[in-house]
Amino acid sequence: MTEGDIVLAPVPQADGEVKQRPAVVLREMPRYRDFLVCGVTTQLHQLVAGFDERIDSTDKDFAASGFLQSSVIRLGFLGVIPRRRIAGTIGRISSARHRRLLEALAAYLTDQQPVPPRPGPRPTG
Repeated sequence: MTEGDIVLAPVPQADGEVKQRPAVVLREMPRYRDFLVCGVTTQLHQLVAGFDERIDSTDKDFAASGFLQSSVIRLGFLGVIPRRRIAGTIGRISSARHRRLLEALAAYLTDQQPVPPRPGPRPTG
């Protein structure tokens, strides 16, 4: 596994449940070689404009990604996953997309990018 790979990993959900989900490997962490990953969703309405990345079937790296439909790579959905917990690799994103993700995250963490707006209340029912 390398940075930019799309893996299946146990990712904690908002409700606390842990599910095998696709995630993008952003960085291999020092010493123990765990992976910093961000989650992926097909729920396109979850896109945070100017922060997350949407990948569509018309994108050059879509076929290599292993995704079956348009998806959102969610930089706000981060986790550190031990290497041994990764179930496998399903694809990879382009090095250019990987670089954009790292740059967007770094800009946000260093206050070089404005805070994305908070979404409105979630619909009920």
